[in-house]
Amino acid sequence: MILYRPVGTAELELIHKSGDKEFPPRLPEQPIFYPVLNEQYACEIAEKWNTKTGDGFGYVTRFEIDDAYISQFEVRTVGKITAIRVFNDNNPNTIFDLKYNKP
Repeated sequence: MILYRPVGTAELELIHKSGDKEFPPRLPEQPIFYPVLNEQYACEIAEKWNTKTGDGFGYVTRFEIDDAYISQFEVRTVGKITAIRVFNDNNPNTIFDLKYNKP
């Protein structure tokens, strides 16, 4: 499955520092990691939220994750049809240590 994650410049730099292999630990003000299934929605988040902090730039990461792994999470529409996020109510931080492009 292809997922998208809006990020700011600082988070993008940390992703690059990992060799583009993992997301950094969540910040205290952003405790929940939730990827989205729609690139348009990810761009909207990056534009409306990520540009308001740091250096004012927002980016969208695109990554593929194993279908079997992601199937344990619930997919929900949040607000409008393009706002689809991946959730796990039992442990919202389960995907916290998501490492991508790894077997």
